Amino acid sequence: MAQDQTPPLGVVVPQYFDPGRHRTKPDIYTLRHLRFITSADDPPFHFALPDGTLTGFDVDLARHICTVLRVTCTIQMRRPDTAGAVLAKGEADAFLTSRPVNLLDRHLFDASAPYYRQPARFAARRGTTPPSTLPAALAGKVIGVMANSPYSAFLARYYPKSRQRLFHTPAAMFAALRGGDIDLVFDDAIALSFWLNGDLAHQCCRFAGGPYLAPAYFGDGVGIAIAKGNLPLRRALDYALERIAQDGTYTDLYLKYFPVGYF
Repeated sequence: MAQDQTPPLGVVVPQYFDPGRHRTKPDIYTLRHLRFITSADDPPFHFALPDGTLTGFDVDLARHICTVLRVTCTIQMRRPDTAGAVLAKGEADAFLTSRPVNLLDRHLFDASAPYYRQPARFAARRGTTPPSTLPAALAGKVIGVMANSPYSAFLARYYPKSRQRLFHTPAAMFAALRGGDIDLVFDDAIALSFWLNGDLAHQCCRFAGGPYLAPAYFGDGVGIAIAKGNLPLRRALDYALERIAQDGTYTDLYLKYFPVGYF
Protein backbone atom coordinates (compact mmCIF):
# COMPACT_ATOMS: atom_id res chain seq x y z
CA MET A 1 0.00 0.00 0.00
CA ALA A 2 1.21 3.49 -0.79
CA GLN A 3 2.15 5.92 1.94
CA ASP A 4 -0.59 8.35 2.92
CA GLN A 5 0.23 11.77 1.46
CA THR A 6 -1.47 15.05 2.15
CA PRO A 7 -1.50 17.17 -1.00
CA PRO A 8 0.19 20.59 -0.77
CA LEU A 9 -2.09 23.53 -0.09
CA GLY A 10 -4.07 24.35 -3.23
CA VAL A 11 -3.41 21.01 -4.97
CA VAL A 12 -6.55 18.95 -5.54
CA VAL A 13 -5.99 15.31 -6.44
CA PRO A 14 -8.87 14.26 -8.70
CA GLN A 15 -10.86 11.15 -7.85
CA TYR A 16 -12.22 9.00 -10.66
CA PHE A 17 -13.35 5.95 -8.70
CA ASP A 18 -15.95 5.75 -5.95
CA PRO A 19 -14.03 5.14 -2.69
CA GLY A 20 -17.03 3.25 -1.31
CA ARG A 21 -17.24 0.80 -4.18
CA HIS A 22 -15.22 -2.40 -4.20
CA ARG A 23 -15.20 -4.39 -7.41
CA THR A 24 -14.87 -8.13 -7.19
CA LYS A 25 -11.52 -9.26 -8.49
CA PRO A 26 -12.15 -10.75 -11.95
CA ASP A 27 -11.21 -14.29 -12.83
CA ILE A 28 -7.86 -13.73 -14.53
CA TYR A 29 -6.32 -17.18 -14.13
CA THR A 30 -5.26 -17.14 -17.79
CA LEU A 31 -3.53 -13.76 -17.42
CA ARG A 32 0.13 -14.24 -16.55
CA HIS A 33 1.80 -11.35 -18.35
CA LEU A 34 0.72 -7.91 -19.54
CA ARG A 35 2.36 -6.28 -22.57
CA PHE A 36 1.87 -2.53 -22.68
CA ILE A 37 2.88 -0.32 -25.57
CA THR A 38 3.30 3.43 -25.58
CA SER A 39 4.99 6.23 -27.43
CA ALA A 40 8.01 7.92 -25.86
CA ASP A 41 7.24 11.55 -26.53
CA ASP A 42 4.47 12.73 -24.21
CA PRO A 43 5.95 13.87 -20.91
CA PRO A 44 5.05 13.64 -18.08
CA PHE A 45 2.86 10.71 -19.10
CA HIS A 46 5.45 8.63 -20.90
CA PHE A 47 8.94 9.53 -22.08
CA ALA A 48 12.40 8.05 -22.41
CA LEU A 49 15.34 8.92 -20.18
CA PRO A 50 18.76 9.51 -21.78
CA ASP A 51 19.62 5.84 -21.28
CA GLY A 52 16.43 4.80 -23.09
CA THR A 53 14.50 3.75 -19.99
CA LEU A 54 10.79 4.46 -20.23
CA THR A 55 9.27 6.41 -17.38
CA GLY A 56 6.36 8.74 -16.61
CA PHE A 57 2.97 8.78 -14.97
CA ASP A 58 1.41 6.22 -17.34
CA VAL A 59 4.44 3.94 -17.18
CA ASP A 60 4.51 3.89 -13.38
CA LEU A 61 0.75 3.35 -13.34
CA ALA A 62 1.08 0.37 -15.68
CA ARG A 63 3.67 -1.20 -13.42
CA HIS A 64 1.39 -0.78 -10.41
CA ILE A 65 -1.46 -2.39 -12.38
CA CYS A 66 0.73 -5.44 -12.91
CA THR A 67 1.56 -5.52 -9.20
CA VAL A 68 -2.12 -5.43 -8.23
CA LEU A 69 -2.97 -8.18 -10.72
CA ARG A 70 0.12 -10.19 -9.73
CA VAL A 71 1.34 -10.57 -13.28
CA THR A 72 4.64 -9.79 -14.95
CA CYS A 73 4.83 -6.70 -17.09
CA THR A 74 6.63 -5.30 -20.14
CA ILE A 75 6.31 -1.80 -21.59
CA GLN A 76 7.66 -1.04 -25.05
CA MET A 77 7.71 1.99 -27.32
CA ARG A 78 5.75 1.78 -30.57
CA ARG A 79 4.58 4.35 -33.09
CA PRO A 80 1.06 5.45 -32.08
CA ASP A 81 -0.28 4.97 -35.61
CA THR A 82 0.56 1.26 -35.46
CA ALA A 83 -1.10 0.59 -32.10
CA GLY A 84 -4.39 -0.65 -33.51
CA ALA A 85 -2.71 -3.23 -35.70
CA VAL A 86 -0.35 -4.30 -32.91
CA LEU A 87 -3.25 -4.99 -30.54
CA ALA A 88 -5.36 -6.65 -33.22
CA LYS A 89 -2.51 -9.05 -34.05
CA GLY A 90 -2.08 -9.96 -30.41
CA GLU A 91 1.46 -8.54 -30.30
CA ALA A 92 0.55 -6.41 -27.26
CA ASP A 93 -2.31 -6.25 -24.78
CA ALA A 94 -2.79 -2.58 -23.92
CA PHE A 95 -1.92 0.84 -25.27
CA LEU A 96 -1.07 3.79 -23.00
CA THR A 97 -2.43 6.34 -25.39
CA SER A 98 -2.96 9.65 -23.49
CA ARG A 99 -5.95 10.23 -25.76
CA PRO A 100 -9.50 10.80 -24.52
CA VAL A 101 -11.67 7.72 -24.83
CA ASN A 102 -14.15 9.41 -27.15
CA LEU A 103 -11.34 10.31 -29.57
CA LEU A 104 -10.14 6.72 -29.98
CA ASP A 105 -11.05 4.84 -33.13
CA ARG A 106 -13.81 2.73 -31.60
CA HIS A 107 -13.65 0.28 -34.51
CA LEU A 108 -10.18 -0.68 -33.28
CA PHE A 109 -10.20 -0.05 -29.54
CA ASP A 110 -12.11 -0.54 -26.36
CA ALA A 111 -10.83 1.19 -23.24
CA SER A 112 -10.64 0.96 -19.49
CA ALA A 113 -12.47 3.37 -17.24
CA PRO A 114 -10.90 6.86 -17.40
CA TYR A 115 -8.10 7.45 -14.91
CA TYR A 116 -7.51 11.11 -15.67
CA ARG A 117 -9.17 13.98 -17.49
CA GLN A 118 -7.72 16.94 -19.35
CA PRO A 119 -9.60 20.03 -18.22
CA ALA A 120 -9.14 23.51 -19.62
CA ARG A 121 -8.28 26.51 -17.47
CA PHE A 122 -7.59 30.21 -17.66
CA ALA A 123 -4.32 31.73 -16.49
CA ALA A 124 -3.50 35.39 -15.86
CA ARG A 125 -0.61 37.49 -14.62
CA ARG A 126 -0.25 37.83 -10.87
CA GLY A 127 -1.86 41.04 -9.73
CA THR A 128 -4.24 41.13 -12.67
CA THR A 129 -6.18 37.93 -11.98
CA PRO A 130 -9.88 38.69 -12.49
CA PRO A 131 -12.19 38.01 -9.53
CA SER A 132 -14.36 35.87 -11.79
CA THR A 133 -13.91 34.01 -15.05
CA LEU A 134 -17.61 33.97 -15.89
CA PRO A 135 -18.32 35.20 -19.43
CA ALA A 136 -19.70 38.55 -18.27
CA ALA A 137 -16.56 39.24 -16.22
CA LEU A 138 -14.26 38.58 -19.19
CA ALA A 139 -16.22 40.63 -21.72
CA GLY A 140 -13.75 42.74 -23.68
CA LYS A 141 -10.72 40.89 -22.30
CA VAL A 142 -8.09 39.67 -24.76
CA ILE A 143 -7.66 35.93 -24.32
CA GLY A 144 -4.78 34.05 -25.90
CA VAL A 145 -5.74 30.67 -27.32
CA MET A 146 -4.28 28.17 -29.77
CA ALA A 147 -5.63 28.52 -33.30
CA ASN A 148 -7.93 25.75 -34.59
CA SER A 149 -8.17 24.20 -31.13
CA PRO A 150 -11.10 23.01 -29.01
CA TYR A 151 -10.21 25.80 -26.60
CA SER A 152 -10.84 28.40 -29.30
CA ALA A 153 -14.12 26.72 -30.20
CA PHE A 154 -15.20 26.70 -26.56
CA LEU A 155 -14.46 30.42 -26.19
CA ALA A 156 -16.36 31.22 -29.39
CA ARG A 157 -19.40 29.38 -28.04
CA TYR A 158 -19.44 30.54 -24.41
CA TYR A 159 -17.35 33.74 -24.36
CA PRO A 160 -18.51 35.59 -27.50
CA LYS A 161 -17.91 39.00 -25.92
CA SER A 162 -14.25 38.28 -25.18
CA ARG A 163 -11.59 38.92 -27.82
CA GLN A 164 -9.55 35.94 -28.97
CA ARG A 165 -5.87 36.35 -29.88
CA LEU A 166 -4.89 33.27 -31.87
CA PHE A 167 -1.46 31.68 -31.58
CA HIS A 168 0.25 28.87 -33.46
CA THR A 169 2.68 27.77 -30.73
CA PRO A 170 2.21 27.50 -26.97
CA ALA A 171 5.57 29.21 -26.41
CA ALA A 172 4.44 32.35 -28.23
CA MET A 173 1.11 32.37 -26.38
CA PHE A 174 2.71 32.00 -22.96
CA ALA A 175 5.31 34.66 -23.75
CA ALA A 176 2.52 37.07 -24.71
CA LEU A 177 0.82 36.51 -21.38
CA ARG A 178 4.04 37.00 -19.42
CA GLY A 179 4.78 40.17 -21.38
CA GLY A 180 1.32 41.64 -20.81
CA ASP A 181 0.28 41.62 -24.46
CA ILE A 182 -2.88 39.69 -23.60
CA ASP A 183 -5.04 39.53 -20.48
CA LEU A 184 -5.40 35.76 -20.09
CA VAL A 185 -4.73 32.47 -21.81
CA PHE A 186 -7.15 29.55 -22.08
CA ASP A 187 -5.55 26.19 -22.69
CA ASP A 188 -5.02 22.61 -21.56
CA ALA A 189 -4.70 22.79 -17.77
CA ILE A 190 -1.96 20.16 -17.65
CA ALA A 191 0.28 22.07 -20.07
CA LEU A 192 -0.47 25.28 -18.21
CA SER A 193 0.44 23.75 -14.85
CA PHE A 194 3.91 22.83 -16.10
CA TRP A 195 4.51 26.22 -17.66
CA LEU A 196 3.35 28.05 -14.53
CA ASN A 197 5.78 25.99 -12.43
CA GLY A 198 8.64 26.23 -14.95
CA ASP A 199 11.57 28.57 -15.46
CA LEU A 200 10.11 30.24 -18.56
CA ALA A 201 7.18 31.66 -16.61
CA HIS A 202 9.42 33.41 -14.06
CA GLN A 203 6.55 33.04 -11.56
CA CYS A 204 4.65 35.67 -13.54
CA CYS A 205 1.28 34.05 -13.62
CA ARG A 206 -1.27 31.83 -11.95
CA PHE A 207 -4.44 29.92 -12.68
CA ALA A 208 -7.60 32.04 -12.81
CA GLY A 209 -10.90 30.40 -11.93
CA GLY A 210 -11.51 26.69 -11.83
CA PRO A 211 -11.27 23.82 -14.31
CA TYR A 212 -13.62 23.40 -17.28
CA LEU A 213 -14.73 19.86 -18.03
CA ALA A 214 -16.72 19.94 -21.25
CA PRO A 215 -16.61 16.47 -22.87
CA ALA A 216 -17.82 17.77 -26.24
CA TYR A 217 -14.72 19.97 -26.41
CA PHE A 218 -12.09 18.42 -24.13
CA GLY A 219 -12.92 14.73 -24.17
CA ASP A 220 -14.43 12.12 -21.86
CA GLY A 221 -11.23 11.29 -20.02
CA VAL A 222 -8.24 9.08 -20.81
CA GLY A 223 -8.37 5.32 -20.44
CA ILE A 224 -6.06 2.46 -21.39
CA ALA A 225 -6.83 1.26 -24.91
CA ILE A 226 -7.21 -2.47 -25.58
CA ALA A 227 -8.24 -4.57 -28.55
CA LYS A 228 -11.91 -4.42 -29.45
CA GLY A 229 -14.00 -6.98 -27.56
CA ASN A 230 -11.43 -7.93 -24.89
CA LEU A 231 -13.89 -7.71 -22.01
CA PRO A 232 -11.89 -9.83 -19.50
CA LEU A 233 -8.87 -7.54 -19.82
CA ARG A 234 -11.02 -4.43 -19.49
CA ARG A 235 -12.52 -5.77 -16.27
CA ALA A 236 -9.05 -6.59 -14.94
CA LEU A 237 -7.74 -3.11 -15.73
CA ASP A 238 -10.77 -1.44 -14.15
CA TYR A 239 -10.33 -3.53 -11.00
CA ALA A 240 -6.63 -2.64 -10.76
CA LEU A 241 -7.22 1.06 -11.39
CA GLU A 242 -9.87 1.13 -8.67
CA ARG A 243 -7.52 -0.53 -6.18
CA ILE A 244 -4.71 1.88 -7.07
CA ALA A 245 -7.04 4.82 -6.46
CA GLN A 246 -8.30 3.47 -3.14
CA ASP A 247 -4.97 2.48 -1.58
CA GLY A 248 -3.33 5.88 -2.13
CA THR A 249 -1.01 4.87 -4.98
CA TYR A 250 -2.78 7.17 -7.44
CA THR A 251 -2.30 10.13 -5.09
CA ASP A 252 1.41 9.37 -4.79
CA LEU A 253 1.83 9.24 -8.57
CA TYR A 254 -0.20 12.40 -9.10
CA LEU A 255 1.89 14.39 -6.60
CA LYS A 256 5.10 12.99 -8.11
CA TYR A 257 4.33 14.00 -11.70
CA PHE A 258 1.99 16.98 -11.22
CA PRO A 259 3.54 19.13 -8.48
CA VAL A 260 1.28 22.01 -9.51
CA GLY A 261 -2.17 20.40 -9.56
CA TYR A 262 -4.18 21.15 -12.65
CA PHE A 263 -7.62 20.99 -10.96
